[in-house]
Amino acid sequence: MKNDIMEGKWKQFKGEAQKQWGKLSDDDYDEAQGDREKMIGKIQERHGKTREDAEREYDNWYSRIEQY
Repeated sequence: MKNDIMEGKWKQFKGEAQKQWGKLSDDDYDEAQGDREKMIGKIQERHGKTREDAEREYDNWYSRIEQY
């Protein structure tokens, strides 16, 4: 799934993201709007992850929801 498709389906996937990253606020999700780079930055910031860990978490999560 391409990033533009993710952004288009963001409202559907937002709930799944909230389960994964509970420390992110609604504003964080609204700002990111499904954009990979923005989400990774938010994960890093709120969860205290390294860039590599945040990317890995996001990519694993993305792989799971891509099936929807």
